[in-house]
Amino acid sequence: MEEIKKSGAGHSDALDHVSGQAAGADDSGGKKKKEKKKTVGQEILSLLCYLGIVLILTFLIVNFVGVRTEVLGTSMQPTLMNRDQLIVEKVSYYFNDPQRYDIIVFPYPEEPSKHYIKRIIGLPGETVQIIDGYVYINGELLDEHYGNAVMNYAGVAEEPIVLGDDEYFVLGDNRNNSEDSRYAAVGNIKRSEISGRAWVRIWPLSSFGVLKHQ
Repeated sequence: MEEIKKSGAGHSDALDHVSGQAAGADDSGGKKKKEKKKTVGQEILSLLCYLGIVLILTFLIVNFVGVRTEVLGTSMQPTLMNRDQLIVEKVSYYFNDPQRYDIIVFPYPEEPSKHYIKRIIGLPGETVQIIDGYVYINGELLDEHYGNAVMNYAGVAEEPIVLGDDEYFVLGDNRNNSEDSRYAAVGNIKRSEISGRAWVRIWPLSSFGVLKHQ
């Protein structure tokens, strides 16, 4: 009650003071709204940047590092089984040439959307021939250390095949149930056609691990 009874001048000063506070409050609220809007904008920008980075990394990994692949069929048994899931890496061949016994992935020449997985047997410049079911490289019997069978079919390798400077001769480990370089539809594989090298088996978990190529 005493405050209400003050003089007119004092009352006016009081009103001015209150009015000044109100104006300040309004300014503060405006700043908070601007800050809030700025924060939301920053969050959206950060999210877009994050998604962009994820997409770029995904693109780089899939195209230049590695990709998950599922084995369909039995042509690589007993090394790889039907429905095995692998990581095929692409980095090795940026720095080194493919080696004998590497397990590689490449597009099927007659249907590029389909990919085959086979083992490198013959290297560029070598002469490959299959005699009596066995592989000969430059006239010498190839010393192989994985579960392969004597071949019933030599195909085009019945006669000596001289590989070009960028060509590889590939076979499936399940020699009598594999469409590979012995067949004209597949033939020799060029270096540029190799998509990558089988690296790790991720499924089934009981067989998880880095693949041995020799």
